[in-house]
Amino acid sequence: MSAVVLAIEWSGSRGLVERAIAHLELAGLSLVIALVIAVPLAIVVGHTRRGAAVTTSLVTAGRAVPTYAVIALLFPLAIVWGIGLGFWPSVVALVLLAIPRDRCGGIRTVTFLVMLAQFVIAWHLYRAFDAGVPGLQFQTRLPWIAAWGVYYQIGLDGYNVLLVLLTAFLGPLVVAGAFTAIDKEVKLFYVMVLLLQFAMTGAFLAQDLFLFYVFWEAMMIPMFLIIGIWGGQRRIYATLKFVLYTAFGSILMLAAVIYLVYSLQAAGGTASFAFADLYRNQLPPATQYWLFAAFALSFAIKVPMVPLHTWLPDAHVEAPTAGSVILAGVLLKMGTYGFMKLGFPLFPDATRYLSPLLMALAVISIIYGACLALVQNDIKKIIAYSSISHLGYVMLGLVSLDLIGIQGAIVQMVSHGLVAGGLFTMVGMIYERCHSRDLAAYGGLAKLLPVYSVFFAILTLASIGLPTTSGFTGEFMALMGAFNAAWPLHEAGQSLPLWLAVIAVTGVVLGALYMLRLAQGFLFGKDKAPHQPLRDLDAREKIILAAFVVAIFWLGLFPQGPLAKTEPAAREFRALVLASHAVDEGTQ
Repeated sequence: MSAVVLAIEWSGSRGLVERAIAHLELAGLSLVIALVIAVPLAIVVGHTRRGAAVTTSLVTAGRAVPTYAVIALLFPLAIVWGIGLGFWPSVVALVLLAIPRDRCGGIRTVTFLVMLAQFVIAWHLYRAFDAGVPGLQFQTRLPWIAAWGVYYQIGLDGYNVLLVLLTAFLGPLVVAGAFTAIDKEVKLFYVMVLLLQFAMTGAFLAQDLFLFYVFWEAMMIPMFLIIGIWGGQRRIYATLKFVLYTAFGSILMLAAVIYLVYSLQAAGGTASFAFADLYRNQLPPATQYWLFAAFALSFAIKVPMVPLHTWLPDAHVEAPTAGSVILAGVLLKMGTYGFMKLGFPLFPDATRYLSPLLMALAVISIIYGACLALVQNDIKKIIAYSSISHLGYVMLGLVSLDLIGIQGAIVQMVSHGLVAGGLFTMVGMIYERCHSRDLAAYGGLAKLLPVYSVFFAILTLASIGLPTTSGFTGEFMALMGAFNAAWPLHEAGQSLPLWLAVIAVTGVVLGALYMLRLAQGFLFGKDKAPHQPLRDLDAREKIILAAFVVAIFWLGLFPQGPLAKTEPAAREFRALVLASHAVDEGTQ
């Protein structure tokens, strides 16, 4: 669903054809929603007490899903890619229906081609996106539940253009990386990946709060199944923990959404879920604090920020490689994107009042995540805790409300998706060969796997923030924004923000320590590995990792293009948060 109507606008279609196609996409969305509701119900019906039986019920429930899942996906996927690239992708989606479950090679190839087509469209939309045009581009707005003010409204803007591109970029790499890693329930797995891609792209593109919430919730189900069916030994524990954390935050956000829309209707007489209308809503400060707390809790769980982070290491460790790449590359960005697109602009007075607390939590996440990564022996846990630290810089840049810091936060979101996604992919590759993630079990891989080691060293340096890589650009700009915002306050007698910015810099040093410790133990020292002789990277694996490396250096060496596309949105975000929306209690 990589922006159905984006592709329509891009191709220049209008009038009746545009509305007919968009309505078909809306029908496809409804089918997908029905699917993601039906799957967990089937699982609950088959649920038993024992963990192994739970896994069996997951697979059994899923076996009835693929045909209907692909039918549901056929509407949005075929229309988007049929308009953008001709009708052959819709034929590919139809072919997927006819492929038997035991034809795993055909299923993998078809899914890869579909994902690759999505990336091609996303790249062209990125290139066609004009930063000089205000507002949404390539948008469509159709009534869905008009009596409630709910519209099917999607579009590209400076907030989401890079994140949509990142999501589409990772799609084919995830699919190609799972070619050899997933050998059971292959068709169900790739259907779940397609559904997850559908929901993630939809959440970024949504410009209606009801639609955003639908996609926000829809993301949870495919990831639940990906971890629960194809995960490690403690997958049920990790899955339930992931769902409970996410569901708790989502319930509170839903209550806040209902109140927010009700207050808008009470003030203006018309119900609306559109972001643009909600930005103009006037709320008393006390009300803003409560509503912001509900939104912030949901988004902070997804980032995650300390102390709401404990679900992440378990989810990463137990998830298959594809699940870890999607989780680190895209799903965690839903939290930071939610703060940027909704949490801060909807409640500007609460955001400014609580900014010292938010900045402190961001710095705690940076330092605490880095310290935990420094003492881990499980390679996946090292990268998982490093994600908490790196995304702390994103929150630091956003909270600074400085233009450089905000743009640095956006770049850091994309950079972390590339670097962490690449590292998790490499961990998956070595795990396929040795079936161990214990750092102590490895050594001297620079001699045993020279090509693998070169790629691992590059990604390690990118994670540290080596100049010319995307990691340096994002972290440097986020820290610069924090200092730009803190220095005037320091001169006015408020030194806490400056001290927090100084402490955040130490996170860079700690990041170098835990990543160099990982590289030293992994690549150097005495030659050892659980299984020898080891096979170095094949052509498929080299292409996957080369794509990550090229993207990392592209963003690090040529950030001006992406920054130019996001600058208007960063200015708008800053203006929205710095504007006061507070009204007296009596006037509400």
